[in-house]
Amino acid sequence: MRTVFVFPTGDRAETVASLDRRLPEQSDPWTLDGNLYIDIDDEQTGYLFSDWDPEDVAILEAAIGHHPTWAVQIDISGRIDGTAEVHQMIALLLEGGGVATDDYTTHPWTLPEILSGAVIDGLRFFDFRGYHELNREHGHS
Repeated sequence: MRTVFVFPTGDRAETVASLDRRLPEQSDPWTLDGNLYIDIDDEQTGYLFSDWDPEDVAILEAAIGHHPTWAVQIDISGRIDGTAEVHQMIALLLEGGGVATDDYTTHPWTLPEILSGAVIDGLRFFDFRGYHELNREHGHS
């Protein structure tokens, strides 16, 4: 399972309403075609940042200008590539601004960077293929 965290601008209720409109058949947690599992995680009642490196949290805070207390967590099934589906959800969630993070870089990605296919540290957003290729080239497994 691969994971993306999305930190939209705006409040949590707006994000929940947006997800409810886009995925009305199942909510909190939401699912897209049984391949994306979408939930809201927070620090108070959930596990947000519990397994994050403090440096990665600091990078995120610097990118958005404050310490976020909640995020949309998207888990992507290994049964599918997932790139198109993730991009579709990111476009919905970040239309008003914000950033997203993935398992492969520490960079907080903006929607324009994601949509343009920007490359940072040799990778695009949610670039699991490129990540595995880079690690193979550098002798990591």
